[in-house]
Order: sequence, then C-alpha cells, then structure tokens
Amino acid sequence: MYWRMFQKRFCLMLMCVAFTGFSLVSFGMNKRGPYEFESLYVDLIAYTDKQWDAGYSLNTSKTPFENGSQYPAILNKQPAFSWSIKSGNRPFGQHAFRILVADRPDVFAKSKTYIWDSGKVKSNRSAGIVMKDAFLRAGQTYYWKVVVWDEKGVKTESDIAVFYTGDIQEGYQTSRYPLQRSDQHPHNIEKDDDGSYFMDFGKAAFSQLSFDLTSTSDKDTLTVHLGEALDKKGRVNRSPGGTIRYQVYRLPLKKGTHTYQVEIKSDARNTGPQAVLMPAYIGEVLPFRYVTVEGYKGELKKEQVLRSMVHYHFDDDASYFHSSNDTLNQIWELCKYSLKATTFAGVYVDGDRERIPYEADAYINQLCHYAADQEYTLARHSHEYLMHHATWPTEWILQSVLMAYNDYLYTGDLRSAAHYYNDLKAKTLTMLEESNGLISSRKGKQNPELLKSIYFNGKELRDIVDWPHGGILGLSAKDMGESDGFVFTDFNAVVNAYYYKALIDMHKLAEALGKVDDSQYYKAKATNVYRAFQQHFFREDVGNYQDGIETDHASLHSNMFALAFDLVPDKYKSTVMDYVKSRGLACSVYGSQFLMDAIYQSRDADYGLSLLTSTAERSWYNMIREGSTITMEAWGNKFKPNQDWNHVWGAVPGNIIPRKLMGVEPTLPAWEHFHVRPQISNLSAAKIKVPTIKGPVLVDITQNAQSFSMSVEVPANTTADIYIPIMSKKNRVTVFVDNKAQELPVYDSWAKLEGVRAGQYHLTLNKLQ
Repeated sequence: MYWRMFQKRFCLMLMCVAFTGFSLVSFGMNKRGPYEFESLYVDLIAYTDKQWDAGYSLNTSKTPFENGSQYPAILNKQPAFSWSIKSGNRPFGQHAFRILVADRPDVFAKSKTYIWDSGKVKSNRSAGIVMKDAFLRAGQTYYWKVVVWDEKGVKTESDIAVFYTGDIQEGYQTSRYPLQRSDQHPHNIEKDDDGSYFMDFGKAAFSQLSFDLTSTSDKDTLTVHLGEALDKKGRVNRSPGGTIRYQVYRLPLKKGTHTYQVEIKSDARNTGPQAVLMPAYIGEVLPFRYVTVEGYKGELKKEQVLRSMVHYHFDDDASYFHSSNDTLNQIWELCKYSLKATTFAGVYVDGDRERIPYEADAYINQLCHYAADQEYTLARHSHEYLMHHATWPTEWILQSVLMAYNDYLYTGDLRSAAHYYNDLKAKTLTMLEESNGLISSRKGKQNPELLKSIYFNGKELRDIVDWPHGGILGLSAKDMGESDGFVFTDFNAVVNAYYYKALIDMHKLAEALGKVDDSQYYKAKATNVYRAFQQHFFREDVGNYQDGIETDHASLHSNMFALAFDLVPDKYKSTVMDYVKSRGLACSVYGSQFLMDAIYQSRDADYGLSLLTSTAERSWYNMIREGSTITMEAWGNKFKPNQDWNHVWGAVPGNIIPRKLMGVEPTLPAWEHFHVRPQISNLSAAKIKVPTIKGPVLVDITQNAQSFSMSVEVPANTTADIYIPIMSKKNRVTVFVDNKAQELPVYDSWAKLEGVRAGQYHLTLNKLQ
C-alpha cells in the first residue's frame, strides 16, 4: 500500500513538471489600473484554485472533478466575496466596486451572460460581499473578478480568479481547505558507536515517516524509535512520562532498494468516540522530532529519510515579529510554529492526548491564528464544531459567544453568526440567572431543556476557573493547582465575568444583525450584571474582588478576569492591578491569556514585558528550556504531570505580542478601523507584520532615552488611530509626521493621530519636550 502511495507521489511530482499550471494570466485578463490586488477571497478562501492529492499540492490544468483531487470546495449557493489591495506608497481609497461571476472565462471578454453582476456599488466595503439574486450549482467551476474605483474615478480590475463548488446544501456552510503535507529531511543525522542512527528534525511535527533503504537480504529488520523528547544521553526518550509521545516500530526489509513507510499506530484515547479522526486520504500521524534507527547495515543519509508533516493551509510569510529582546523573539517563534503544527486535524484540538476540541483552547487558538496568518476558515469551523459539541465547564460554554464575535470582528462576515444565532442565544446561559442578576450552575436551574439547547450531552455543567485543580491528574493534595486557591461558591466571580462579556458580545452581534429588541435586551442584562458584580464581589476595604458571595477569599483569577473584561470602575483599577501583580503567574498557561489582557488593559507595559520574557519555571521560555518546540499544556512537566507537549492554549504570546505589546487591534468589523497603540516598555526596537482581511499592517518602532520613532503602513480601505506613548503631562505635544510638525492631543499618556487613511506614515517624538 505504501509503495503505491510513494509511486503516486512521484507521479504527482511529474505532473507538476509536465503541466504549466492553471494560469489566470492565460485568459488574457491581467489586472488593469494603477493599483495591485493582494488577495481575493471566496467564502474566506484565498487559494480557491489550488488542488491536492493525498495532501500533496498539484499543479494541473485539469479540474478537481476530472482528477478526483481534494480542493477547497465552496459550499454556499450565494458565497461572499472579499479582496485586499496593496497600499504601499500609493494610498488607495475605494469609492465603488463591481463584482462579476461567470461559468466560463471567455465571458469577461464579451462582457455579457454573467452568472452574477453586482453592478457598480458605491461603497468602500471590500469584505463579506454576499452574492444576491443568483445561485451557484454544486460541483461546478466558476470564475470571478472585481473592479474597483478610487475617489477620483480611476478604475482598477483584478485578474480573473477560479473557484470550484462542492456539495451545496440549504443554509450556510463554512468552506475549508483539505489537509496538506510538507516533506522534510532531518536537520542532522549521527551514527552512534553501536551502529544505530540518531536523527533530529529540528522541531516536532504531527507527521508520518518513510525511508529509502537498501538491503542485501530478506532477513534484516530495523527498529525505529520516534519521540518528542530526549533522555539524559541526548537520544530518544523511551520513557518520557505524562503524555509526551514515544513509539517504537519493527520494520522488516526486503532485498534490494525499496521505500518503506512507518505505519503510525492508532492510540485508543485520541481515536476514541469523541476524538477528531484523521481523514482517510492522510492516515494516522504522531507528533515527533527525534528518530533512532537500529539494525541498518548500510550508510544512512539525510536524503533517505523523509518526514511528512501534516497541517492545514498556513502562510509562513503572512506575519513576522522581531525585537531587541532575543528571549521574546524565541517565544514568538515558538508560538507561531505551534499554531501551524497543531492544525493537523483540520479543527482546533487540545493536543494529542485526546484530540478533542474545547472552547477555551479554541478561543486562544483563534486569537493567535488571526495574528499569525491571513486565514479565517479553520477558526470558524472549529467554533461551529463546538457549537454542537459542547464541553463540560460553565465558562467554556460562554466562550462560544466570544468566538462568534471575534469571527465577525476580524472578517466582517455575519453569515455564521446569523446561521447559529439561536444557538448563540442559548450559549449566553441567561437561563441560569438568579434574582440577584448573576448566574449560578449550583442553584438547580440546569434542566434537560437548558442542556439540550447548548448541545451538552453530559449530566451538568461545572465551573472550572482554571485547570488543573489541586489533587488531581498527578498533582498531590498539597499542590495548589493553577487556580490560586480559588474558593468555589454558588456564585462564582470568574463565571459571572464571562457572563458579562458574553452579554456584551451578544449585544453587538444582535445589533449588527439588525435584531434591535435582542440587542437592547442583552445590553440591559449586561448593565445589570455589571452592577451586581460590583455589589456582590468587590470589597472596598481591601480594594479587590472576592471569589464568590459566600467567601472573603480573593484570587488572581477573580481580579484578572474582571480587569480583562472591563468590569473594574476606573477609580478601583489601580488597587485591583496592585493585587494582580502581587499574585504573579499564579495561573495556568490558559489563564495567562486573561492575565496578559488585564495587564495591558491596565497600561502596565513594564510588567507585561517582564512576564513575557521571564525565564522562571512559570514562563513560556521554560517550555523551550524543557525541550519542547510546540507550546505545552502547562508551564512545565511538574505543573501537570500528565501534560502533552503540543497544546496551543499555551501559545498566548502569539496573540498578546501583536494585539497588546505592539497594540495592533481591530476596533470595527473587517478592520475597517483599527488602532496601533504600542506598549513596548524598554525594548529599543520592535517590528511586526500583522495579517488582516484588508492586507497586512506593518509597524516598525525604535526608541532611546531621547526619542521615539514609529513607521506604520495602513492597508487600503481602512482607517487607523495611531498612538505614541509619552511621558509629558501636557495636553498637546509636537510630533513629526512624515517630517512635518503636528500638534497632537494627549489622551491618558498617549499622543493620538486620529483617522489616518491608507498609506505609509513615519512618526517621531522628542521625549524631552
């Protein structure tokens, strides 16, 4: 079977050579006009003309219907179209657009018989434009282009793009890419004194392994060891502990030269009833970095060993970050690579132990993915999967609403939220609200109707706060766990902080969908929860929030969640933040998402950077030090003895660095408006590329004791507010914008350049003024 698979791979390589490739240029319809299109999307899919066979990319002139390949099938009768335009030195402001869709490429030359012609629409919108008054058919090839006009009436046309429809059904469906492979040879290979070979691929990956080997007989058998970790001798750790992966295989050889593939064994747990299974066209995978081969009598070279890494579509060049702090740079690279490496299942999963999606994991994964790649379908699909596969923690249910709002904020596409609207209403858990305005999972309101409405198949929801708790999963009864001694009562401060945030986000979604009554309802409920939260959880005598109504115990969690979700009145923010800082990193890698959000919400850039670059046991750097190349489920092995080494809820800096440290965040859906509000503390230099649906945002900062300098590139069809941190107490300061002095207003220790349009800007500030 595997030999046939490799024969097929070889044939695919020949096809790539033989075909010149499907080229839109061959239609003679290159873009015309002064501007350049950067990306064209159909249903958030950018590479709609790509095809794969068994995960390997095809370059072919045939359609997927002819060659039976995998492709990103468009699944909606009326898809949505989006595009981005390069801004660069020539700023572009879209004044109007026209979308044309056809079932033959020659239609565009004749300018008639379009499947859909939007007509010239006066709008600067360029994301989530849904086809109207026309419908696509299943299993067809379609072609489209967009024409845009700037404010002076200058027209620019895109190339013609092709897309293929799949099994179109009623209702909305999220289109997705098939899983893909990247083939890799070892970084190095060493022969030990006992004749065995040791190989290091540089980073762990969910993969399969094959060899090209020669044997002089049919009696030789190899032993192959695969693992994520090293032992004390620097070789594959065969007893790594926890759920760090190790497997061993016997590989009988045949006389002559042949290709052999290690058939990865299924794990009883991560292929169980709730697990996300690997598709048949890929097969089973294992996360490993290191390989030892015993019993091979020939000379083994790098070129004879092939690791096939499996992952979702990922553009490694879509983002970058580099700063003057090497530790911070290493942590960014760890987190970014973790995002790509853990997409192997085609849905966000919690690592390799269970391969089950969880809402909390997916929320952090979503934010990180948006910051690393210009790709939105995997986050949306994962969120939608969880809508109907709910997990047990109360707070996890509420996070479905947060994910739905993030999806809309980053894409501007409301179709998913509209389709799942009633489910999202149930996920707010308003049915658990008591007369005091707070919700409780302990007051007897968890009935079958509620559990059915949120698609939960268990007996009851339980509050979690953070994970793991003390005394479980290998932790002794004396261990505090990761919840800072949180005291669970009938009314939980963390759960109700989530409740408030879910109500705020549901209010915004309802408003965007034109559901006025619902929008007002959720806004009013949020206002009531805010008041109840202050009344029942805040202690004025000590200036912080307690864990519940029936306890006077305060934890890091009850306070950091309040700060992260804007539940702290301005007059109490300093005392609450003081308490947060007094607790340090008394939370898990999951909880650190909300700790870091809270810190940067409070404008404490120095403390934020100190945690991001810490080398203590509780730090992201400790994951690197302990040997993992994908973020861990915990700060280190001692903090969760059964942890795995491939868990993306540990990749929090992957979104905190772009969103908070560099301060690049959307403020309106589809990035129609965003801010750049850096909090880089004492870094002397930092630069970043942040992908967006409108194109990349580029920020480059240098500073010293005397001056602050920042370059910003704003994508087309957006506006931005650019903030410069200042030490002055003045109401206005002089900032040089492209070498021209401007008096800018000061807001809360920031000089603010408001409403800048697409283009490149360079700002400098004399700190001594």
